[in-house]
Amino acid sequence: MSSPTAQQVNGEQDSAQSVPGASGTNAPPVNARLINWGSFLFAVLQSVCSALIALNGVRILIGVGAFAAASGALKLADRMHIAAIRIPMMLLALAGSVLNLVALWQVWRLRRRPASAWRQQPVSKQKIASEWLQFTLSVLTIFLLAAEIVAHRILFAGR
Repeated sequence: MSSPTAQQVNGEQDSAQSVPGASGTNAPPVNARLINWGSFLFAVLQSVCSALIALNGVRILIGVGAFAAASGALKLADRMHIAAIRIPMMLLALAGSVLNLVALWQVWRLRRRPASAWRQQPVSKQKIASEWLQFTLSVLTIFLLAAEIVAHRILFAGR
């Protein structure tokens, strides 16, 4: 006596043998290279489609961000432009710039001292460029702080 599962499997084998063209001898030969290239083509198409969908999402995100910036960011910036936030941030920027300028002045002063001439090594061009970039950014920060103070007094005279 056989189980119902075994009878079902035997029934499927019998039906597969009775269908014409189901056996391996009657099937046409399949070109494996054609299947490989076809699979590759569909994979490329799917990747291109995924990339276009992702780029479309990025474009939507940029558009929504621009709309939000145009509508709400100005109100947020106006609310954030209060003295309790603006003045400490300006003082922090000023302190950082002055500290950076003092440190650069100290480095340059110590390098020029005659007592340190015996242990000095030539300063690399990259280090000199870095120091001048720090100097320029510190001075630019101080100028921008001064411009902000002047502009704030002109634009918000009553506040």
